[in-house]
Amino acid sequence: MENVNQTMVRTFILQGLSNAPELRLLYFLLFFLMYTATLFGNLLLIIVVRLNSRLQTPMYFFLSNLSMIDMCFSSTVVPKILSNTISKDKSISFVGCATQVYFHLTLGGSECLLLAVMAYDRYTAICNPLHYRAIMDWRLCIGLVTGCWIMSFIVSFILTFLTFQLPYCKSNLISHFFCEMPSLFRLSCQDISLNELAEYISVAIVVLGSFLLILLSYLCIFITVLKIRTNKERQKVFSTCGSHILVVSLYYGTIMFMHLHPRSASSAEQDRVVTILYTVVTPMVNPIIYSVRNKDIKEAIRKEVNNEAQL
Repeated sequence: MENVNQTMVRTFILQGLSNAPELRLLYFLLFFLMYTATLFGNLLLIIVVRLNSRLQTPMYFFLSNLSMIDMCFSSTVVPKILSNTISKDKSISFVGCATQVYFHLTLGGSECLLLAVMAYDRYTAICNPLHYRAIMDWRLCIGLVTGCWIMSFIVSFILTFLTFQLPYCKSNLISHFFCEMPSLFRLSCQDISLNELAEYISVAIVVLGSFLLILLSYLCIFITVLKIRTNKERQKVFSTCGSHILVVSLYYGTIMFMHLHPRSASSAEQDRVVTILYTVVTPMVNPIIYSVRNKDIKEAIRKEVNNEAQL
């Protein structure tokens, strides 16, 4: 009977950021400010793209979708972190934990795939400029974004289903700020080889597959850039692609480290730090990177600010 009760976990306990009251307040303010900046920055980018007629292009359509994903991605994690930081009750229900894992995986996978789509868009614009409008029509753009979501929904459902079929009998204390597969695996008393295999295959398809497509796209872009004679044109191309390269490097570097390194070679503390980078920091800095390095975005924001000032 004791073993049966141990496997029927219906509530998990999440680890807080700190047990010290003064640090809890500091962490709460820090994460609250980062979350506010994430929502404000990405929402501003979406509004600017929506209102400016010059930005009604595939590139900015994908960028506004990325901002929407970043807002939702951060929202699956940060509100729970904030709640747990100031509350004594750090519990999360079994269903709530499964829901968080599912949407976290879905949004993370969608971002990986969308970044690959954005790289393909830049490849088409730079390597096939004369056929760009014919290739990247709105039907294809909407189809690519829809495909990203559908694939992420399917992969996330499989991984979430396999994760929550495991019996959790070691403990119900998750050594993390939110529900994530690696932390849940540590609580299972069953062999998790199948789960780890499914995770590695999914990461190989979604993350590594997308990353290889991005590398291939930028290899073709680099070859094309070498054929450009004027430095001015080269700088324009690098300016267009530079923001995307920065975002890709930051996001893929942390997410591949998190899900591809051996479990025995990592600690729970290390996993928490890396997770914060790609779930909290990256969604916050993405709109900043695109705004600072993109002339069209800066001009559109300046125009909107001036219009509001005149009113």
